[in-house]
Amino acid sequence: MVVLKTQELAGIDVVADGELNRFDPSHPETNGMIDYFVSRMSGVRTRFSLSDYEAFRQDSQLRYRTAPAGVVDSPLGEGTLYLPGDYALTQALTPKPLKFTCTGPHMLAKVLTDRHYQDRGALAMAIAEVLRAQLAGIPAAVVQLDEANIVGHPEDQPWAVAAINHVLDGIQTERAVHICFGNYGGQSVQKGLYQALVPFLNQLHVDHLVLEFARRGYEELPAFKDLRSEISIGLGVVDIKDNAIESPDIIAQRIEHAQKVLGAGRVTYIHPDCGFWMLQRSVSDGKMRAMVEGRNLFEGRSLDS
Repeated sequence: MVVLKTQELAGIDVVADGELNRFDPSHPETNGMIDYFVSRMSGVRTRFSLSDYEAFRQDSQLRYRTAPAGVVDSPLGEGTLYLPGDYALTQALTPKPLKFTCTGPHMLAKVLTDRHYQDRGALAMAIAEVLRAQLAGIPAAVVQLDEANIVGHPEDQPWAVAAINHVLDGIQTERAVHICFGNYGGQSVQKGLYQALVPFLNQLHVDHLVLEFARRGYEELPAFKDLRSEISIGLGVVDIKDNAIESPDIIAQRIEHAQKVLGAGRVTYIHPDCGFWMLQRSVSDGKMRAMVEGRNLFEGRSLDS
């Protein structure tokens, strides 16, 4: 409630709960984004044997983790996952439009040790089936899938797009996909370029993309000139890996620059690059206020021009 009210007072148009109702403070890794989901799905085991750890260590794409998120050893099912309840709890605490976030099927497939499907694409589609059923009845203003692994693994695109679209096609409201380079312990995890992802992004059944730019810089913006006109841009204007609070003028300049590169109307949202979970409250609160003030400054300049 405090976090939601802080966003309201800052002037945020579409608020989010920061996944706080999924977060275990005694386990301060990515438990809200990964463990919350996989530990509740049936077919996933979260107690591991020696052979499980050995299989995990042989997967080079999981080296950024110290342990598996889970082992899949039977068909996946909803288990005790209840995302509509998460939405209802949060929406009851704010009168503002709410963004509801959910980790995407590609990301979840890439953190599990698979001993059942023996095919990453089949595993991702099984996850997608569970998520689609959960999200189909959630009337949030925006429903966002978070995918923080695909930028480092463009070779996964053929099976990733099928699974992600299966979830998106079940969402009844504004559909967003967040693409970033990771925020594991406050560090980027993936390496890659947005340009390699544009063909993949053009295949998504999505209304807007939520993209990381403030940390990386805006040199890659021209690549998004090739993005389908039906897909708008959510522009990252706040660096969540830096304690310095951006000035409103810097925020306005970043929006102006994006508009000059991509054209008027392509940027429909501004936001932080990723989540604020590694920052102190005072820093996060200051960055949110600066984002709103920068937006207002940009809109004032636009009216004057």
